[in-house]
This record gives sequence, structure tokens and C-alpha cells, in this order.
Amino acid sequence: MANGSTRVVYAALAGNALVAVSKYIAAAVSGSSAMLTEAIHSTSDCTNQLLLLIGVRRGKLPADASHQFGYGMEIYFWTFVVAVLVMLAGGAYSIYRGASELAAPHPISFPKLSLAVLVVSAIFEGASFGVGYKQYKRVVAAHRIPGQSISLVQFIKLSKDPSLYESLLEDGAALAGIAVAAAGVVATAYFGLFRADGAASVLIGMILIANGFAILVATRSLVAGEAVAPPVLRDLRSAVEGQIWSDRVSDLATLHLGPSCILVAVTLLPGAGNDDQIGHEIERRLKATDPRILEVLFRLGVAGTHPPPG
Repeated sequence: MANGSTRVVYAALAGNALVAVSKYIAAAVSGSSAMLTEAIHSTSDCTNQLLLLIGVRRGKLPADASHQFGYGMEIYFWTFVVAVLVMLAGGAYSIYRGASELAAPHPISFPKLSLAVLVVSAIFEGASFGVGYKQYKRVVAAHRIPGQSISLVQFIKLSKDPSLYESLLEDGAALAGIAVAAAGVVATAYFGLFRADGAASVLIGMILIANGFAILVATRSLVAGEAVAPPVLRDLRSAVEGQIWSDRVSDLATLHLGPSCILVAVTLLPGAGNDDQIGHEIERRLKATDPRILEVLFRLGVAGTHPPPG
């Protein structure tokens, strides 16, 4: 899953880099504020992907004395930086550019060039979104609950992998921005609504800010420390059910130490049996259920306690 998410980031970076160059050329030739805003949007997206790749690289550093469970949570920090410094800053500048254009509107040149660039951009962004969408489907299929489906919106809310959900949100916002920019160019060039170009820039900036806020909210929870998603917890509990020692397992608590690192704490009630043997069997079953489990810790419970619902 982690390798698949990294491929999503590289695909998004390649698409955004090509799109950004073409948009800057079109903006310089046409003088369109919306095209310049879209170029800034794509530049922000490239910066996002680079920061995410830094987070992925840092997250793979081996454990040491100061980080005994590894550096997996670094990716959450870098995604937080993406949301705050890049997305929000890019959105604010886009609104500023649009407001300036609204104050002094002017016609744009070579609208067909701008529209052609936007069409090509939509193809690149759509292809990048498609890569992320396929990965989302693979992740959901790995923990499917019979009779239930997980929508893309639900997945983004539950996902612990910023490399994937950030790219999905970013590509979705990029496609929306392209549609807005195209509408602004058409309205300005062919209908004489000169303020439409500036209005499009303002709207693109608002899309950027909304996207950054969504990433910010999702990542804040991960930075604070999140348990695994409900389908994964169901799979882990199923792995320890139906055994002769199952009644001794009072609770399973989980914590994501990164997209591909999970810590599991098992509450074991006192009772008959070889605790070491039971512990090894529980650990084996849990790690076989999900390869992301890095460590299984055991804690002594109090007789009469019961696992929480869900």
C-alpha cells in the first residue's frame, strides 16, 4: 500500500510539472489572470508533492534511540506543512491576483491557446487522479466489509495515508480549478465580460483554501495520534476470536505511527495457560492480518472488564 501511494505522488508530481510550465507560457502570451493563477496553483501542487516525498523519505528512516518506533509520523508533519504554508498561501495569493484584476480588468489575448493548455492540463490531472483512484479502490478492497461500501469521501476521512488522500484532494481541486479558469477565459474573450477573468482567479483561490483546510483537518487528527480505521480494527479483532484463549483478550488498542506502521496494545486478562505462548500466538495472528503492524505490546487487564463496542 505504501509503495502504491508513493507512485501516486510521483504521478501527480510529473503531471503537475508539465502542466505548470504550459500554464506559465499561456499566461505570459495571453495576459490572463486566471491562467497565471492556475500556473501558481500547479506550482503549489508541485511543491506539495516534493514536501510529501520528503516526508515519505524521512518516514522510512530506521528506529534509533530517540525514535524507538521509527520516524513514520514525519509524513504527517510534512502534510501539515503542505496544508498551512503552501495551499493556504497559494490560495491567498490567487485571491489577491483576482482582486487586482477585478479592480482593473482588461481583455486577454490568444484565448484558444489558453483553452488548449487547459484541456491538456485536464488530461494530465485526470490521469493523475485516476492513478490515485485505483489505489484507493485497492486499499478499500483489502479491508472490505460485506454489505458495506466506503465512498471516496469516507475514505479520505478515514485514511491514514496522506500521500494518497492529499493527492486525491489536490487533483480534484486542480480539475475544479481548470474548469473555473476555462469558464473565465471563455466569458472574458468571447462574451466581453472582462471581470470574469479576475472572478475566476478569486474562485480558484477559494478552492485552494478550501482544499488546504480539508487537508489540515484530516492531518491534524493524525498528528494527534489516531487509531486504525474501523474495517482494520474489525479484521484485527477477528484474528484473535474463536481461540481457546480468546476470552482472555479484553481489548485491542491501536495507534498509527505512520501510514505503514501500526502499534497494537493487547489487554490480557489473568488466567490459566502459558502467557508467553499465548502472547506469541496473538502477535503472529495480528501481524499476519496486517503487515503494517510494527509492534504488539501486552498489558495486564482486570478480570470483569470487557472490550469496548465497535
